[in-house]
Amino acid sequence: VPVCKILDYGRYHFEDQKKQREAKKNQHVTEVKALRLSPVIDQHDFETKLKRSREWIEDGQKVRIDMRFRGRMITRQEVGRDVLNKFTEQISDIADVSKSAAMEGNTLSVVYSPKKGK
Repeated sequence: VPVCKILDYGRYHFEDQKKQREAKKNQHVTEVKALRLSPVIDQHDFETKLKRSREWIEDGQKVRIDMRFRGRMITRQEVGRDVLNKFTEQISDIADVSKSAAMEGNTLSVVYSPKKGK
């Protein structure tokens, strides 16, 4: 039974680096794409943002929707929640809510991820 093995360090180092490059190339990094909405968003703007987020979800990306409340709109959070609920209804066929609506300062955020069956 050999106790130690004599080898060429340069060759060993090269093989090790090659393995690391392969591992790095094969790993998949999920990126979270972000869209910013307003509580008083127009219908066409809403549809455009919905279309863009659908494209990202179909590509396997996660999508974060940020609803920014400015000025006195912070007192009308239910308007923003209604817009986010409408967004969730429209995108529920291809995405699940991975992080439900939560207020962080003056921003209401939701994170959608692709459905597992896709």
